[in-house]
Amino acid sequence: MARPAKSNAGVIGLGLIGSRVAANLRKGGYQVWVWNRSPRPEPNFLSSPAEVAESAKIIQIFVSDGPALIQTVQAMAPALGPGHVVLNHATTSPKETLEAARIVQERNAAFLDAPFTGSRDAAAAGQIVYYIGGDAAVLERVRPQLEVAAKAILPMGEIGQATAMKIATNLIVAVSVGAYAEAMCLLEKSGIPLYKIGEALEHHAVHSPLVDLKVPAMIAADFDPRFSLKHMFKDIQIALAMAEEHGVELPETAAYAGSAMAGLQSGWGDSDFSSIARHYGYPNEENEIPETVFAPAAAASPNGDTPLPAKEKKKIFPLFGRKD
Repeated sequence: MARPAKSNAGVIGLGLIGSRVAANLRKGGYQVWVWNRSPRPEPNFLSSPAEVAESAKIIQIFVSDGPALIQTVQAMAPALGPGHVVLNHATTSPKETLEAARIVQERNAAFLDAPFTGSRDAAAAGQIVYYIGGDAAVLERVRPQLEVAAKAILPMGEIGQATAMKIATNLIVAVSVGAYAEAMCLLEKSGIPLYKIGEALEHHAVHSPLVDLKVPAMIAADFDPRFSLKHMFKDIQIALAMAEEHGVELPETAAYAGSAMAGLQSGWGDSDFSSIARHYGYPNEENEIPETVFAPAAAASPNGDTPLPAKEKKKIFPLFGRKD
């Protein structure tokens, strides 16, 4: 029997991000109805995407990839109607996003392309940034629910264009982290303590919160997944497919894809995407980083992540013993 529709929140996909968004919605006073492909001990856990649509008019989807998105909206479709808004937060290809929108809109429901930037810690802190593709009036309808977990909501244009922006920004992050890994390899081979790159980059044009967040973690082998290597590899594959479709080449992106693939083959898929530093041997959990290096800017990470805790910053010496 169908549940009566209420002004509740629906969340589908309870991974690192979706589970934290659902928790923030509960804290914000919403009654949250949830579903995940593998059962979770969450309040109001339902048996299918269709039941979520029967219980909530605004439904946020945080599944892992494009095929999972299409399967989810197909399962949900019989329960959708004119009062529903479905938001896709999964990073998929623009084609997959448009196909999901078609399925939803055929049921006279509304759809927003709504990928986000911000990792596990950002989601927990309610500091996600959403990129939005779709009708402005629909966005205004769902804005109060999005604001519970967001520090910014940025309209990007039509459905599919927000997805393209997410892929483009992830490309920048991935290639940058690949460059950090290679730069520190050269420093290690030159006998320079790796924490000194923080001192150098503080006065360099390329200094950024990403440097302060990722470089100390890479030095200290802190690869707890804030954003996993397998998910970054998936996004980079989407970027390369988009490039092929548009008849352009992305050589730096292709190089990162090769490094990421080697990391997956080494079993690092569930580790943070910065774990590609393991290719070069220098990450060592015994490394210690002076408190004055990296920490101030890392605290201001645009993704809401936090710098390496002080207890994890050990002496940088000995530096060269570990080969992962």
